[in-house]
Order: sequence, then structure tokens, then C-alpha cells
Amino acid sequence: MLENSHAMACREITCKLAIIGAGPSGLLLGQLLQQAGIDNVILEKKSAEYVQGRIRAGVLEQGTVDLLREAGVGHRIDMEGIVHEGLELVFDSSRDRIDLKRLTGDGSVMIYGQTEVTRDLMEARRASGGASFYEAEHVQLHDVTGVQPYVTFTHEGQPFRLACEYIAGCDGYHGMSRHCIPKEILTEYERVYPFNWLGLLSDTPPVHHELVYVNHERGFALCSQRSASRSRYYLQVPLTDRLDDWPDSRFWDELKRRLPQSLAERLIIGASLEKSITPLRSYVAEPMQYGKLFLVGDAAHIVPPTGAKGLNLAASDVCTLYRILKKAYHENRVDLIGRYSDIALRRVWKATRFSWFMTSLLHTSVTPDHAAFERKMQRAEFDYYMNSAAGLKSIAENYIGLPYDLVE
Repeated sequence: MLENSHAMACREITCKLAIIGAGPSGLLLGQLLQQAGIDNVILEKKSAEYVQGRIRAGVLEQGTVDLLREAGVGHRIDMEGIVHEGLELVFDSSRDRIDLKRLTGDGSVMIYGQTEVTRDLMEARRASGGASFYEAEHVQLHDVTGVQPYVTFTHEGQPFRLACEYIAGCDGYHGMSRHCIPKEILTEYERVYPFNWLGLLSDTPPVHHELVYVNHERGFALCSQRSASRSRYYLQVPLTDRLDDWPDSRFWDELKRRLPQSLAERLIIGASLEKSITPLRSYVAEPMQYGKLFLVGDAAHIVPPTGAKGLNLAASDVCTLYRILKKAYHENRVDLIGRYSDIALRRVWKATRFSWFMTSLLHTSVTPDHAAFERKMQRAEFDYYMNSAAGLKSIAENYIGLPYDLVE
């Protein structure tokens, strides 16, 4: 990376890849490329403290864990991550365990919070010497379909011009990268679900050693965890509910009502460290590439968290783009550049389908006219999957994560 000290009004920077966004996908992509000798610059509109403090999911597929290890940030995951070889699905009070390890031939998932993933990647970024600009303002992408794209931005009052060969838009659903694709080229698919998730984080031991997904007539519930002493719980709530409607006492009482008695009796309650309401949607943008611009992670797709696919799907995008760029720069396989969107979207739609399936199976209907029929259908579907070897294997295979498509 070279800096032109002769520039007066605008500082000039060059690199091979400009990465817009310093969330887990941007940081992971940057770290992998740094290790491969492909220089990159990360631009983030928020402060490093804000990025580090965001509370997100914590179920990692094996493919994601392997990719983090490849990026050189697997040490703490291996020390502190909790391996889960199964999960429970509950319909009313009937508890059924999905044995991930047995059904998939040694498959599992890892419990390790996205906050910790971000911390590990930020520390690795600092150690690598890779350039990162937090609180970058007025970020604009230019000439993304041309020979020499570039990015302009302001940092600490100083204007910059970042010349690059490619741009990775890792700036999330509300970011600006996707909006650089003309509307006549971009196709957007969306399903907004008619309920929200209310989440509570507490320093209390998990109610169960594995994740528990509950379909109860009062609504969905999820018992998750971040460690042996920190729990994360979720409740399905109406779109009209607000955080002020849910003091801690009401949350715990409602959670107990939705859990089977065998779990409710073991639930340890405590003060909330954080509470939030999350809207649920399925969203996919096609294509995920426009000229020299690649969309990565939430910039291109959103899935409801029921299938635990959000961060993992972003990691699969990162893996695809990293492999393509590595072959392009190290083996002169520039023919692969145009294949990114097609390869990434194959896995995106599979994960979108599974997340939609889990959401439909586990949440109660909010449409009174259809509620009775839909509950009967859920009961029939639940009975089928829990009593079918093929059905159980299908859930297990999708939950631990389907294999990444090869880049050849």
C-alpha cells in the first residue's frame, strides 16, 4: 500500500481491495487477504468501540470455525468455545433431541459470541498492520464498473481518495454499497414476518446444556447461551410491543409459561444485561456483484435468526470471495471474478430456505382466521420430521451447515 505525500487537498491511498464495513465479514475478509499478501483497506462509519459492543448471535457452523482458524484467530475459540452436538425442538411440552453428531457423521456447532469473534478479528487486524479507518465519513464509491474504481471519504476532517482494484461491500443491510447497483439491474426478494423477537441477555447459567427451540401456543421461545454462566433467551412478541412493555419480571414469567415444566423448574432468573427487539425478515438481493463491487453478508441478504445462519452465511460469502481473489492474484485466474455472485447465491438460497422453514415450523400464527389450521399443519410437520430418519437428517445437515461450494 502506497501513500502519495505530495497530494495537497486530498490524501491518496492505493490498495488491491477496499472493504466497506468493519463488522465480522469485513474484518474476516481483510484478515484472510492480509495473510495471503493481498493488501486491503477497511472503512467503517462507526467507532471501533461501537462495532465491538454490538450484541449478536453466537452459533457458529464448523465451516465458519475452520475459516476463523485459517485466518489465525482460532485460539480463543478453541479455548473458550462450547461445542454442541445436538439441540432440542419442543412442541407444546414434547421434547425431541436432534443428535447432530450421529445424524451427520460427527457434525456439530460451536457456541461463541459474535462479539467475541469481532474482538478477535479486531485484535488480529491491529497486529497485522492492516489499515482501518473507523468513523469514516462521506464514503462514496466511484467507477465500480470501470478499470480503476476508487472510494472517497473523510477521516478526522481530512479528505481521502482510495484507489483500488476491487471493492467489497460488507456494510450491512442499511449500508450504501448495495445502492450503487442500478435499480434496473438489482432484483430484491423479501418476506417480512408478522412478529418480532424480544431478546434478553443475563449472567445466569443456561437452563439446558444445549439450545432449546420451543413452539408453544403462546408463541415461540429460544433458550440459548454464550457461556456456562451467561444465557441468551428470546420470545416471540407482537409487532406492536416495545421494550418498555417488558420489564424483566414479565419476561421471565412469560418464558416459564412457554417452557416445558422440566425446564421451567430449572430456570435461574437474574437481572438483564441487555434487552432488544429484533424484527424478522428474509431478504435476498441479486446479483451480489456489479462490476468490481462485491456484496458480502447482510449487504446482500438477511435471514431470520431461527436457523442460526446470519453470521455463518456471511462467512461463506467471505470464503467464496477470498478463494476467488486469491486465485485471481496468485494464479492469474481472473476468469473466476465474474462467478462470485452465482457461487455465493447457491448457498444463500439454501440457507434462506432453511431459516424460513424453521421460522414457519416454530412460530405461532398471528392471523386468527388461519391459526387453527396452521397449528394443525405445524403439528403434522413436526411429527413427520421427528419420526423420520430422513427428516431428522435434513434438519441436522442444514443446522450444522451445508458444505461450501468449491472455487475451481
